[in-house]
Amino acid sequence: MSSLFSSLLLALSLLPSPLLSNANAHTKLGFSADLIHRDSPKSPFYNPLETSVQRLRNAVHRSLNRVVHFNGKDASVNSPQAEITSDAGEYLMNISLGTPQLPIMAIADTGSDLIWTQCEPCDNCYTQEYPLFDPKASSTYKDVSCSSRQCTALENQATCSTEDNTCSYTMSYGDKSYTKGNVAADTVTLGSTDNRPVQLKNIVIGCGHDNAGTFSKKASGIIGLGGGSVSLISQLGESIDGKFSYCLVPLYSANETTSKIHFGTNAVVSGSGAVSTPLITKTQATFYYLTLESISVGSKNIKYPEVSDSFGNSSGKGNIIIDSGTTLTMVPTAFYSELEDAVASSIDAERVNDPQGVLSLCYSATAKLEVPVITMHFDGADVKLDSSNAFVQFSEDSVCFAFRGNDDLAIYGNLSQMNFLVGYDTVSKTISFKPADCAKM
Repeated sequence: MSSLFSSLLLALSLLPSPLLSNANAHTKLGFSADLIHRDSPKSPFYNPLETSVQRLRNAVHRSLNRVVHFNGKDASVNSPQAEITSDAGEYLMNISLGTPQLPIMAIADTGSDLIWTQCEPCDNCYTQEYPLFDPKASSTYKDVSCSSRQCTALENQATCSTEDNTCSYTMSYGDKSYTKGNVAADTVTLGSTDNRPVQLKNIVIGCGHDNAGTFSKKASGIIGLGGGSVSLISQLGESIDGKFSYCLVPLYSANETTSKIHFGTNAVVSGSGAVSTPLITKTQATFYYLTLESISVGSKNIKYPEVSDSFGNSSGKGNIIIDSGTTLTMVPTAFYSELEDAVASSIDAERVNDPQGVLSLCYSATAKLEVPVITMHFDGADVKLDSSNAFVQFSEDSVCFAFRGNDDLAIYGNLSQMNFLVGYDTVSKTISFKPADCAKM
């Protein structure tokens, strides 16, 4: 649950939730919000003592841990001391809960669904700087019953109390972090780039009374932005036509310029240069799957192999997850070796070793690299990467290829997505890419 663009401050202007039969559920609007890089001076995670290279290196290590987060099949609630990356999700969301409103800062995570925060009374909570949410202090808070749609939507993550018929949840991750508490509904208030805050009534949330892992004290929980039924995206549903998009600014301008995230009509990606590929739905509804057919390095085309991931999904349709919260692009190890050989043979410069031992194709930072054109061939969509998408300065002395071999799960990371408008249409089941200058959007 972490990334180069992890833990951004996000302010949104949203609409009433269609999942909960709100009277205004069929109203459709478009709106946009700012995304602030987690390492921006505007972010509470900003460390002025770190260099830009150190921040990137930390982000790469976080992205490797994100693969563990995705592999939820090994999840357990029996290891409360197990390490979880403290910047677990992709962004930080500045929202308010309840009536009266209590401002909270929560991790927004495209790799999970449930919206949860730490609540009073807290039987076992990690330390956080912000006040805990007290459900008794909110006039709009209500626990949900075992028979409610809100409870059944959580499927095997929900349990019921035979004493008072209230629904409880246990959400655990592959890295052994977890949250446990009551499934509830309350009002969520968010702001937007046009300074018009909107209240979302009856939003399904988790009120966590037992939460463990090395979460940052600056974050109060998680806002799920995945594809599952209780995520914020799914709860907004028809009000945004199932559409959202983002445009991630490149590294060199991330400190000065905010990225943008768009919803509804504002999220449509079209026009010259836009290409679309099918969004594949699998049993892991949280994740956004694409089909990668091959990668070209110059004129050499390398066919993507048919392998199975850690969930037992075979390749073919839906063989790679797109994730704004993973820094590197990860592909099967054998395929990566062939890809690396093709890239290396196209670059006339002396290779150096990565002192961190994380990335295997590196060159001196002072070398003048002529990077070959690398094209991602998705089903129906060719996405041509810029050199800044493919290579990053990973240490003071080296520039490295931003791909890595990984046999657990293939992930299309955010370095490959920089300076592209990336649009998700969960109704038409497509994801679109359009080259853009994100710093000017």
